[in-house]
Amino acid sequence: QVQLVESGGGLVQAGGSLRLSCAASRSIFSFNVMGWYRQAPGKQRELVTTITSGGTTNCADSVKGRFTISRDNAKNTWYLQMNSLKPEDTAVYFCHAAALWYDYWGQGTQVTVSS
Repeated sequence: QVQLVESGGGLVQAGGSLRLSCAASRSIFSFNVMGWYRQAPGKQRELVTTITSGGTTNCADSVKGRFTISRDNAKNTWYLQMNSLKPEDTAVYFCHAAALWYDYWGQGTQVTVSS
């Protein structure tokens, strides 16, 4: 069973930055797509950004130019660098990985942006 462990959430003021990490329990070369989703209170989980095994990235319009996904193959970890944070970015952030037959989710980490 693959485990994804997130870290790096917390409380930050608007305009600040945070970096989230997602460490996988096996080689990330086995994943076709890795990414980040978020869920704010009372809202559905939404896509934030993804990166494919080939390195192609995709992100939501709401975070373009502010959030960046990256990965470290040697550490089996991918990251979400969040800059210029806004109060509306407040949510639980989940990392996600998709292999050929399965999807995997992290436990979620809270990000709170104060105004």
